[in-house]
Amino acid sequence: MKTIFAVLFLLSSFVQAQDSLRVSIGRVGSPNDTLTKTQPGFVLAGGGKDVDAAMKWLLERSGGGDVVIIRASGSTGYNDYLFELGKVNSVETLLIDSREKAARPETAEKIRNAEALFIAGGDQWNYVKYWKDTEVSKAISYLIEEKKAPVGGTSAGCAVLSEFIFDAQFDTVLSPDALANPYTQAVSISKSFISIPVLKNTIADQHYSQRKRQGRHVTFMARIMQDFKIDNPKGIAADERTAVCIDAEGDAFVFGSGKAFFLTANKKPEQCSPDKPLTWNQKGMAVAVWSYQATEQGTRAFNLNRWPTQPQEYWSAREGNLVQAENH
Repeated sequence: MKTIFAVLFLLSSFVQAQDSLRVSIGRVGSPNDTLTKTQPGFVLAGGGKDVDAAMKWLLERSGGGDVVIIRASGSTGYNDYLFELGKVNSVETLLIDSREKAARPETAEKIRNAEALFIAGGDQWNYVKYWKDTEVSKAISYLIEEKKAPVGGTSAGCAVLSEFIFDAQFDTVLSPDALANPYTQAVSISKSFISIPVLKNTIADQHYSQRKRQGRHVTFMARIMQDFKIDNPKGIAADERTAVCIDAEGDAFVFGSGKAFFLTANKKPEQCSPDKPLTWNQKGMAVAVWSYQATEQGTRAFNLNRWPTQPQEYWSAREGNLVQAENH
């Protein structure tokens, strides 16, 4: 009898262990995967309420296939929303909140079988510490490089799409604090585990105008130039309820109700040092800036492989203060 109880206990423990590593927390639509013809594309959403037009843009590129949502916290809120928004085979949410889950072949297989992938909001440091250099990151690379499936993200999910990430390892940072000391611990920047060629040398930011993140974004770019020896850092940012959609050719369109911002620079900061305020002036032309008002139909910005030569504005930092000036 003791032997039977011992076997039952071990079996129960095994089942519980397997359940603890299960990543799918819900699926709507067909229980069977399909395979459709996909179109590449990327959605960088600024957080807040999702932009229906941008999400439809993503779903259309799935060819009506299977959509997978990945996150490290939260629930299945995207399932019904996306399934009702567009014609797709299924929508499934994966909760990948440990490196153990991220290492499972079953997790990677679900991502590889997707015809569209969307990374929900949350805490980007969780995405870095749980997913970087795992089967999850390999599966995302497969979708982008081989399957040519559309990939998007909002808020923290958007942050990890660019080559460089403000990874929030030490929580968030406000613009005044970042400008006052570009090397304060909270300005934690690392390279992403996702490689999107059109976002090379780029760092994304979100909740942009609402949280006045322009100053910290400029600081991030200065750090990329200084620490990673990048000669031409770029920035893409979106307000809340706003999304930048980038097609296969690199053309960017801005959907929603706010603005999107595109930043670039090619001259190094005069002062970017620990415990000293950022000075990145370059005669008032340190960072070239373009901004576009979003529309429901999608405002065309420009091709990210061929940036314009004449910016709308120049931003600079003078003794830790952000200066924004129109280009006349």
